[in-house]
Amino acid sequence: MRSTILSRTRRWLGASALAMLVGIGGVSTAFVMTGQTATAQVQPAAQIVVPQAAQPQAGFADLVEAVKPAVVSILVEAEESAGMIQRRGGGQFNFNFPDLPPDHPFRDFFDRFGGPGGPGGRGMDGQEAPRRQYMAAGSGFVISADGYVVTNNHVVEDATKVTVVFDDGSEQIAEIVGTDERTDLAVLKIEGTDLPFVSFETEASRVGDWVVAIGNPFGLGGTVTAGVISGAGRNIGGSNYGDFLQIDAAVNTGNSGGPAFNTRGEVVGVNTAIYSPNGGNVGIAFAIPAATVKGIVDQLINSGTVTRGYLGVGIQDVSRDIADGVGLAEAKGAIVSNVAEDGPAGPAGIRSGDIITAVDGDPIDDALDLSRTIAGKAPDTTVELTIWRDGAETKASVKLGTLNEEAAASEEQPAPAPQAPVPGETSVGLTLVPNADGSGGLLVQDVEPESQAAQKGIAVGDAILEVNNTPVNSIEEFESAIEAVKAKGLNTALVKASRDGNARFIGLPLSE
Repeated sequence: MRSTILSRTRRWLGASALAMLVGIGGVSTAFVMTGQTATAQVQPAAQIVVPQAAQPQAGFADLVEAVKPAVVSILVEAEESAGMIQRRGGGQFNFNFPDLPPDHPFRDFFDRFGGPGGPGGRGMDGQEAPRRQYMAAGSGFVISADGYVVTNNHVVEDATKVTVVFDDGSEQIAEIVGTDERTDLAVLKIEGTDLPFVSFETEASRVGDWVVAIGNPFGLGGTVTAGVISGAGRNIGGSNYGDFLQIDAAVNTGNSGGPAFNTRGEVVGVNTAIYSPNGGNVGIAFAIPAATVKGIVDQLINSGTVTRGYLGVGIQDVSRDIADGVGLAEAKGAIVSNVAEDGPAGPAGIRSGDIITAVDGDPIDDALDLSRTIAGKAPDTTVELTIWRDGAETKASVKLGTLNEEAAASEEQPAPAPQAPVPGETSVGLTLVPNADGSGGLLVQDVEPESQAAQKGIAVGDAILEVNNTPVNSIEEFESAIEAVKAKGLNTALVKASRDGNARFIGLPLSE
């Protein structure tokens, strides 16, 4: 998330917009002599000649000189939105203070800093509190001679004015062409016909390759740091996108939206987030790979929005237990937990319990891989899914729809509660009762603490919907399904459970 003067340290921080600093203390450096240095100082003065073989390799000065004119600082003027207070607190803080009179010494504090009368909410007197204006900063880079600029969405989010500042100090007001919250990318436009610009890499970099990051950390524009690609395909918490490059070049607050270059001066990624227990650089930063950035940027420039393919299924990872329960050799793929009524998957024959193992022949590792693969397809594209169903592999063709980020879940009206049914104990340590609301399945009323069901996370209040893709609405049906699993020679039952309306599959071992 963009940093401002009001931000708090997080474990995950967008390496982003920096609040304007009123003053910076003087910085001093100290030279520390080692024992060898101290000894050398008392020797007779003589010129030291370093052998050619021992001389260090050339640095990145030529590279930096070539690409630095295209790297810019992004200055943002913004108004705090109603949701920013909740985002900063993460939703876990619930202040409950008594009403304070207007002349109370703490009244101004809460009005200003997010208490019950803080910005975006209501004041102590019931009036809507004024929203605060703030300034922030981030980084970006020019990708075309006519002035298209790439940065992070969270850098320019809520912006009322965006200014692009070049390395030579020249400034231009920028227009926001389009943003994509899912990948945290944004495209800006400034005026120009012959601006310096950089290009994206044409061949994917590898783990261990050099990277040079240039950006605007702490308002110190044009800062250069170097490192290597430490990892690829990283999935970080709180992100809808799970294919980050991990780099160890120093990235700090204000670097968000800035480029990471390879040694050919090509952009390998957009610096987006840092991992930090204290808000500072600890050598773990994350960048969106160039291949992803190119596709998103092209769509934003052409249409101002990003469209993605939509399959219309709820999915989860395939655990080892789930794989054992369906006879799948490897714990890979994504299992379908539910099928949307109005989505394209249902008419194509996709069912709950299907395990999607490949798309157009490309293997799927897990649920995130499937989500990312489908989202990368254009709407109306027909894809071939490889599916594991009933112990065998099958194929299905699906014409993708368009992912609608704004779609809201339909609200269900509660049904009158009938007379409570009698619970019954099962052979797997669960006490179940038929679902009284008429939606089907069995409700868990008790779980034996030492049972496999308890170890797999089944809890009181969960609903058991299916066993090995067979719906169960009574204790008899549940036990019959368990016996059918054993009769097949399997030691694990595939149980479909629901909690708070979210369905998931559990591989339930049948032997203690």
